[in-house]
Amino acid sequence: MTTTPILILGGKGKTGRRVAAQLDARNVPYRLASRSSALRFDWYDESTWSPTIAGAETAYLAPPVGPTGLAQAGRFVQQAATEGLRRIVLLSGRGVGSPGREFAVYEGQLGLEHAVQASGADWTIIQPAWFAQGFSEDVFRYDVLAGEIRLSAGDGGEAWIDTNDVGDVMTEALLNEAHTGATIALSGPRTLTMTEVAAELTVATGRPIKYVDLDPEQHVAELLEQGVPAEDAEAVRDLFAVIRNHRSEYVSDGVQEILGRRPRDFTDWAHQTAATGIWSDRP
Repeated sequence: MTTTPILILGGKGKTGRRVAAQLDARNVPYRLASRSSALRFDWYDESTWSPTIAGAETAYLAPPVGPTGLAQAGRFVQQAATEGLRRIVLLSGRGVGSPGREFAVYEGQLGLEHAVQASGADWTIIQPAWFAQGFSEDVFRYDVLAGEIRLSAGDGGEAWIDTNDVGDVMTEALLNEAHTGATIALSGPRTLTMTEVAAELTVATGRPIKYVDLDPEQHVAELLEQGVPAEDAEAVRDLFAVIRNHRSEYVSDGVQEILGRRPRDFTDWAHQTAATGIWSDRP
């Protein structure tokens, strides 16, 4: 295990926060890097890269969403390995490199995986399914509060995973070099369609919630209205196209493999999350 603080790139995101909390609990030193951290880091400002890399041996990398950001992350990886980074744990996406994912965002994710593998650093790649916390900590939370989940997933299913399970696996990968060279796919224990997700959330929250299946281009238009950049909006559309095309209707056993336990079920997550009050306020 590294003797220097672990570098967490994307430390204020859903997974980065959980990795930081796990490292805190184990008294493992770490250093957060973001546009608002003490030592500023920006994927799109290459002048911030070398100061961020300096002194780091191990890094957790949660890249930007769109193709441009993924390409920047690939360039960062190459520079970081040249400047002394010796181990990388990468957050990727489930199914990257599989058929039915011929979209720019997936090609960008695959290119980043290849950059990590070719960097010369030791690596572990984690490929989780969609996060359940998207409905409580992300833009979909406002859909839940409004009673309409408006997405372009059609009637396809996804094996939604609790982000806490992802954080636990990430921490294990960072601290245990036995996982070097592994690509690990993670998911929850069952698949649910968006209609089933809405029904689960209706029961958990006690408020009626329905799923509105958007045409993919209407989905992009609504994201643009919310202020999402065009490239990111198109990436989200294409990520949901994989669900819409029934390419995500399977489960992956990475949580059991790495942690020796089953992943948390969506029903349990929804009820425990509802108890926190996160869905008690109207938007």
